Amino acid sequence: MSKTDKKLSLLEHIEELRVVTIKSVLFAIVTSCIAYTFSDTILLYLVKPVGKLVFIAPQEAFLAKVTIAFFTGILFASPFIIYQIWRFVSSGLKYKEKNLAVIFGPVSFLFFLGGAAFGYFIIVPIGIRFLLGFATYYLTPMITVSKYISFVGTLTLAFGIIFELPLAILFLTKLGIVTPQFLSYKRKYAIVLIFIVAAILTPPDIVTQCLLAVTLLILYEVAILFSRFTYRKG
Repeated sequence: MSKTDKKLSLLEHIEELRVVTIKSVLFAIVTSCIAYTFSDTILLYLVKPVGKLVFIAPQEAFLAKVTIAFFTGILFASPFIIYQIWRFVSSGLKYKEKNLAVIFGPVSFLFFLGGAAFGYFIIVPIGIRFLLGFATYYLTPMITVSKYISFVGTLTLAFGIIFELPLAILFLTKLGIVTPQFLSYKRKYAIVLIFIVAAILTPPDIVTQCLLAVTLLILYEVAILFSRFTYRKG
């Protein structure tokens, strides 16, 4: 019997998680280093919605480029990271469940890209327009490069992550871990948790937090629909 066919002990699972984490971090570091060489080009594209940015500390411009490289590296490393996550998850599954992981892995990457694109092309412009709308003749916006990059990068990654929710719920339903009835019954607790998650994942302003929370609420309802369809078929 091969190692993949037998049940792993808790210590083996922990060791496998450690290996997966190290591989993912190292791959993200490599992609981030590569992305750093293109950071000026990426920054030029990113500043278009606001025109110009400033830096108010000697090291800020350099750190901004590092931040750009980090977020871009994570984005490009996401296929490998998602593969590692599903590989770790599938190690504790049965044969039929492993087949599900093979399908859900590539699809989850597409969901991540869709969420990241939604965050960058739709939510970020809405947030910027709203927040800069408070400018007056005596209040002139002077946006620092570090704050702006952090704002854009955090929202883009956050929406990429939350778009995995329906797929995760669908997978858990397929495994018999959750049911649509359970999800509906726990909706009020989910709403509270959603607003907590939104506050953690977004920059400290109420607008982007609400935008993320509303999107999460919609995705939760979509996840319940997915779960009902899957549960019925099962």
